[in-house]
Amino acid sequence: MLNFITRKLLYGLLVLVGVVVLVFFLFQGFGDPARLVLGQTGDKATIQNIRKELALDQPKWKQFLFYLNDVSPIGIHTKDEIKSKQLKGFFVGRETKVGIKVPYLRRSYQTKKNVSEVLMEALPQTFVLALAAMIIATVLGILLGVLSAVKQNTWMDTSAIFASVLGISAPSFFVGIIFAYLFGFVLSDYTGLHMTGSLFSIDPINGRQLQLQNLILPAVTLGIRPLAVITQLTRSAMLDVLDQDYIRTAYAKGLSKVQVVFRHALRNALNPVVTAITGWFAELLAGAFFVEYIFGWNGIGRLTVDALEKLDFPVVMGSVLITATCFIIVNLLADLLYSVIDPRVSVR
Repeated sequence: MLNFITRKLLYGLLVLVGVVVLVFFLFQGFGDPARLVLGQTGDKATIQNIRKELALDQPKWKQFLFYLNDVSPIGIHTKDEIKSKQLKGFFVGRETKVGIKVPYLRRSYQTKKNVSEVLMEALPQTFVLALAAMIIATVLGILLGVLSAVKQNTWMDTSAIFASVLGISAPSFFVGIIFAYLFGFVLSDYTGLHMTGSLFSIDPINGRQLQLQNLILPAVTLGIRPLAVITQLTRSAMLDVLDQDYIRTAYAKGLSKVQVVFRHALRNALNPVVTAITGWFAELLAGAFFVEYIFGWNGIGRLTVDALEKLDFPVVMGSVLITATCFIIVNLLADLLYSVIDPRVSVR
């Protein structure tokens, strides 16, 4: 188990290194960062000082090494850098220190705040949205898939297949616009829902207020496609399992249909479903951009879209790195979950 986790972590580290390289060089040449920091009012001397502070006067390979040193959990920094960048961690040394630290994603061009702080404010809302969407998709998808397999070739099976194909075909941004207009505007008096809104609202009297009703429309919209995929995977896996000899043996022993389906058949059919669930959850964390933007949900997706509009590249680059890290962690947990669901699967 330990060897497996170590190997997966090393693979994940290599992926992150590749993402860092891609992110850094992808955003080279999109405007002058010094000008983006100062706006259009900065004079030439101030711009030169900013360029020197951001190491923009150095060759590209040196700029990349500085960036890699900043985002790495292990880095080398001077005392002044640790103070000015407000680095958090454990450092050893005198003037130049080596330490284990929280990765420094630099500062936003627009707000001048640390990118890590900006992203950590938005990440919980994206996580809540993705989790709610995945719970809806998983529960309904597994139930519909089981029902479709048990009632094969009936109207229930046909309806479930038709609905899943429709769900896979419908783009999330299109469904989001329809849902926002229909349930958040036209039928708002009956549903009590709004076109836009986030998890929290700021009330001048009561302060921060939880608004769970704002979660419904974006979570359903985001969960439609994974729900359709999970339904089809569950149906296919259940049909294969229900033809196995041990299922017939279970019926011969006098077990009820509910016991056979849910205790024996479903458990052995869940492996491909778990793959889909974990894969989609990671994808929802990364792919909620349009849904968050449509519904005004204050998550990483909306934050990244706003940052792209304002050319706030440190925020965009940090968002990509955070998303890649979440993707790697979720996939590691998925591999470990296989052995819990199906004892025949071993992790080595």
